[in-house]
Amino acid sequence: MIRFTTAGESHGRALIVILEGIPAGLTVNSEDIDVELARRQKGFGRGLRMRIETDTVRILSGMRHARTLGSPIALCVKNKDWENWRGVMSPISVDLDGKILTKPRPGHADLAGLMKYGVADFRDILERASARETAARVAAGAVCKELLKEFNINIFSYTVQIGNVAANTGNVPKDKLWHNTEMSYVRCPDAAASKKMIRLIKNAASKGDTLGGKFTVAVQNLPAGLGSHTQWDLKLDGRLARSLMSVQAIKAVEIGEGAKFASLPGSSAHDEIFYKRDKGFHRNTNRAGGIEGGMTNGESVEITCTMKAIPSLSKPLRSVDLASKKPVKAEAVRSDVCAVPAAGVVAEAAVAVEIAGALKEKFGGDCIEDMKKSFESYVKRVKNI
Repeated sequence: MIRFTTAGESHGRALIVILEGIPAGLTVNSEDIDVELARRQKGFGRGLRMRIETDTVRILSGMRHARTLGSPIALCVKNKDWENWRGVMSPISVDLDGKILTKPRPGHADLAGLMKYGVADFRDILERASARETAARVAAGAVCKELLKEFNINIFSYTVQIGNVAANTGNVPKDKLWHNTEMSYVRCPDAAASKKMIRLIKNAASKGDTLGGKFTVAVQNLPAGLGSHTQWDLKLDGRLARSLMSVQAIKAVEIGEGAKFASLPGSSAHDEIFYKRDKGFHRNTNRAGGIEGGMTNGESVEITCTMKAIPSLSKPLRSVDLASKKPVKAEAVRSDVCAVPAAGVVAEAAVAVEIAGALKEKFGGDCIEDMKKSFESYVKRVKNI
């Protein structure tokens, strides 16, 4: 089993992630993790926090000479902004001058968390509910990406919509999809749509508003048979949906054609099966998004996520003061205008962890060489069907 847990607050000393189940013998350089952390910080519409932080990872355990040991891997990402919040966020001393937050933001965890945990200051809630936590997830996902690369499995994402501007990705050649995405300030492969998205973000910022959107995550070169139909909690699409829905502000997950299936007859909803000696079993379409019956079918896994607009507005919505119970404007907390491009990178990490977990479940092995031998044997058997 590959699993991870994170710890840390948005303005605390650091974020920590402990990742278990990575086989021994995998080469992982801290620079590779730092690249993913930097990708998460980019994107037009990010807030002032990104000018403060320059996320880099410190590997605390689970590796020796840049190779995994098979034991739990502990990774640390320091918060530079901690220096500005030492008093407010000290885990031991009490800051009597710290402002108590009593005006919860609609759409955030503030009020529900305050009710659940019985606190009087919802900073106790927002610090952990903050999307800053995703830096730790991206670090864990970066290690899992290195594992997947050993099997030639690649993961990438791209923005398909921000606000009411949708990209026309169908006109982008598949071999240009990744390059165009990484060259775009909003991580959108459609250059014309990118320009419109940037203008839309600027307009929202001028009004004190925020924007949501959609992005797609694609996983290429997957073997058929990851996941299982035998139990509800082993189905790969269910596991992916759960992981992606746990990412802050994600409100919908669609695999393949997703919601479009509601209007498609069976004759147009499924991917017909073909066979060629040099290619084996294959499909000419991928409406299923690479998953059938809870298992990969050999095509690319394609998942589209919908992200809501961030609830921290510079011109806040109406709320109620927890102390006086009188109508007020919600707290104005520093945030992004649009984080859709960054959310795609976070989603890549979430998907990487789930795919890596399914890969290890299928092929086992305490070391990377054992996994590879099992993988190669399976691919050979499937090819001869």
